[in-house]
Amino acid sequence: MEKQELKGKEVRLMKGNEAMAEAAIRAGLDAYFGYPITPQSEVMEYLTEQIPLRRGLVLQAESEVASINMVYGAAGAGARVMTSSSSPGISLMQEGISYIASAQLPCLIVNVMRGGPGLGTIQPSQGDYFQAVKGGGHGDYKLFVLAPSSVQEMVDFVFDAFKMAEKYRNPAMILADGALGQMMEKVELPAEGTLPHVIPDWATTGMKPGRQQNIITSLFIQPEKMEGINHELQSKYAAMQKEVRSESIDTEGADIVLVAFGLVARICMKAAELAAEKGIKVGVIRPITLFPFPSDVLVSTAEKVKKFLVVEMNAGQMVEDVRLAINGAADVQFYGRMGGMIPTPEEILEKIEKMK
Repeated sequence: MEKQELKGKEVRLMKGNEAMAEAAIRAGLDAYFGYPITPQSEVMEYLTEQIPLRRGLVLQAESEVASINMVYGAAGAGARVMTSSSSPGISLMQEGISYIASAQLPCLIVNVMRGGPGLGTIQPSQGDYFQAVKGGGHGDYKLFVLAPSSVQEMVDFVFDAFKMAEKYRNPAMILADGALGQMMEKVELPAEGTLPHVIPDWATTGMKPGRQQNIITSLFIQPEKMEGINHELQSKYAAMQKEVRSESIDTEGADIVLVAFGLVARICMKAAELAAEKGIKVGVIRPITLFPFPSDVLVSTAEKVKKFLVVEMNAGQMVEDVRLAINGAADVQFYGRMGGMIPTPEEILEKIEKMK
């Protein structure tokens, strides 16, 4: 791991998983609970090594089910808390995530995706898109979901995710993939202590004179009460729409626009360069928040561009949200690789040429 100072900023050459862990410490992490699973095990390994030298608590739980419920408890006490896992492990956490969302508690969940379904492979995938943005557990709930495309964004999004989680009292997720978790890039690291954290008034920190008892629960037996909680949640998710983020590259005057998130967006940018060499004008739209989804950007682009190609490392998941947004105003096609296979720029170019 290379370390240097650059104009007052600390710059390191870091693996994505380790960079996220370092960012979490610098973001004021109070507690981490998790269970090892490739290709994200370095998150917990790094924290286990560093936390005793700095601040916070790290604990390897007996399972992913246990770890997410420990997150629930720590979040309820007002701690800045996170967990991380990979696809099958996140599946095991779904019940706990639903409880945390209903109890309206902030926390960070990191999913470094691997190929599936089932135990699958340790190779990268984007097959967990539906699980992340549609509410993978039971009930009507949403996570705030950020999709990094670089190791630097894996650092930056730790800070962003904690901010959003605490602003909206809602779980936030960083949805990366195995390649980003393992790849090494130079990153600029923020200083420790730059994300202040105050124990909130609603936290279960014990009885205090003159204060009503704080109760945190996801159990509301009366249907009228449960419906009221659901309306409150839906209002919150609507308010999150103002946090939508995306990146549009060379979409003005494009013949075809590629839509991709995460690592695949970087591959699409290279494919667009190859297309330009052949005289085909190709733009790229990269959703950065997967929830909230940048539907308005797609709608406005579809007024000018009539051909879209959605590229994903799955059988076609985000493409459904693209089609819903565009609503027939343009032709939307799909290209995907599955099972841990990463599409190449040349493959995408071949698909572009067929669409032209």
